[in-house]
Amino acid sequence: MNINEKIQQQLDASKVVLYMKGTRDFPQCGFSNRVIQILDEVGAVYMDINILEDDELRQGLKVFSNWPTFPQLYIKGELIGGCDIVTELYENGELEALLVE
Repeated sequence: MNINEKIQQQLDASKVVLYMKGTRDFPQCGFSNRVIQILDEVGAVYMDINILEDDELRQGLKVFSNWPTFPQLYIKGELIGGCDIVTELYENGELEALLVE
């Protein structure tokens, strides 16, 4: 299985996927931690994937998403964005709408 197939398989496995540095229980960057706080606040059910454990995944995601930084939040297989975008969507109420669609 190539890296794009692996990423697609992960995205197909859960409606909401957060690629992050660390895990939800032990985030290893402030931006990842902020997105976890937001997702927990809105009661989202999500899969967290630690990109620090898999360099091929970390590099492959940058190409797959055409997004160079982490965290990366996906809802229904679509890239939503990183911390700034997720925070903005949360603050204006759009994130919850995306999660319940």
